[in-house]
Amino acid sequence: MRIATALVSLALGANVVLGSSWFSNAAYNKWHETELERWLSDHDVPYPTPADRKSLEKLVQANWDTYVITPYQDWDTEKLSEYLKLKGIETKDSAAASKDTLINQVQGAWYESEDKTQSAWTNVKDWILDSWTDSQLKAFCDHHGIPVPQPRKRDTLLQKARSSYETVAQKAGETVAYPGNWLYESWTESDLKEWLDTHGIPAPQPTTRDKLIASVRRNSRLAYLRMQEQSEAAKAKAQGTYDYLTDKLIDSWSESQLKEFCDKNSISVPQGTKVNQLRALVRKHRAELLGDTVSATAASAFGAATSNVGSGYSKATDAASQTAEDAFNQVIDTWSETRLKAYLDARGVPVPQGSKTNELRALVRKNAHKAASGWSAWTFDDLSYDNLKAYLASSGNAAAQKASNKAGATREDLVKAAQSAYASASSAGGSSYASATSYLASATDSVKAATFETWSESELKSYLDSYGIPVPQGSTLNELRALARRQCTYFKYGTSTPSETVFAKIGENVKGGWDWVMSQLNIGADAAKKKAEQAKEKGHKEL
Repeated sequence: MRIATALVSLALGANVVLGSSWFSNAAYNKWHETELERWLSDHDVPYPTPADRKSLEKLVQANWDTYVITPYQDWDTEKLSEYLKLKGIETKDSAAASKDTLINQVQGAWYESEDKTQSAWTNVKDWILDSWTDSQLKAFCDHHGIPVPQPRKRDTLLQKARSSYETVAQKAGETVAYPGNWLYESWTESDLKEWLDTHGIPAPQPTTRDKLIASVRRNSRLAYLRMQEQSEAAKAKAQGTYDYLTDKLIDSWSESQLKEFCDKNSISVPQGTKVNQLRALVRKHRAELLGDTVSATAASAFGAATSNVGSGYSKATDAASQTAEDAFNQVIDTWSETRLKAYLDARGVPVPQGSKTNELRALVRKNAHKAASGWSAWTFDDLSYDNLKAYLASSGNAAAQKASNKAGATREDLVKAAQSAYASASSAGGSSYASATSYLASATDSVKAATFETWSESELKSYLDSYGIPVPQGSTLNELRALARRQCTYFKYGTSTPSETVFAKIGENVKGGWDWVMSQLNIGADAAKKKAEQAKEKGHKEL
């Protein structure tokens, strides 16, 4: 409470230091009061209520750089090093490098300048829809009655959705600069969770629809920037492949073929031009030359490869999502019936009476992207022994407090007592329930980064046993922790929120991704193949 009050006082004081030199032109200067409040709420910045617009604006200003301009300032060294690695920047020794050094390197390689960031936030509709899937764009247009001509291609869907963005908001009586939940009316909770999964952003736990939307909204710009960078990398790779293939094609042609090609494409060839000069001339007019290849026009092929990067990205995204789902399916195939039911229970999914194990697995798969909602008895599942004792002691439940003081109580004993106490508080409601959830929130925040670190070997094995996971003989404590974390992550997040984004996975699967690019280009494939076969046959004859 004192921290929150101090933050408010700092922001509202007369001597607030300007976070940005262009404060007077900042995007939020023109935001409605509800948008200022929404931004502060999305970023967990406390603000007084009621508060006038000036006070809210100063609070946004005080936190703007931290969350919008230089969000990497709060990253740990591992995340900073990971970003640099993805950008192709090597650090001498990331383990020994100081955080300040890494921050300076990230700053120099950040996606965009401060001015571009500011400009982007004055035109949200120009980019906020770009990270949506085709199906989400279609759903948005259908939900709001926006006509989209057939065939409903991605570019057309985006254009129609953008052009109707303000109209839709006005009809709903909503603002557009920092959009409210109206923008995601056509999204299901699974859509929201899947978007977060795809972009490597942990879903809030416990969660609600409002919290999921807030997480998607505040991370949309960063997700867009990552997507754009990977899109540009895809174009550059396609361009490189195109250059290589056309060079090979040009090198394979005889003088008469080169002249014929120039003639067909109205490329003037000076009298006496030599073969190498002809090839140089053809390369110079490469773009025009692409209009005449044996298999297809390379111009249209390359155009498809570059203009459809969004489509290719979607395919790669689908492949990465499929990989995540396959991994999830593999994990739940080993789960016990009790754990499968618990997964569904934590998400409020009703379990038909008498369901068989295979039916439970099918139901879990169906809800793979559904985020766990609210607190439940399973919230205590991964709390440490000390945290469980602290919860029981503060619960106000006599039986629970007695259990926490019992000599020789195991972690399993404490979990059962905590679940029982929570169930009682939940049934009673009011101050009992408020007290229980308040403690859980603070406990979750303080221990989430160190889950399982203080657990004993027997506690870890017992936890894994609750999933039906056999422990490999000779496993070290760290291996047990890793196995426990994996089960815990899948239980909480469904298709595990990846540590790297789908874009990094595209890079990891270069061969598959660029096979697509190669198939799109297919420049002179028939001609080059035929020429190679002729050369091979000629070589055999000479031998």
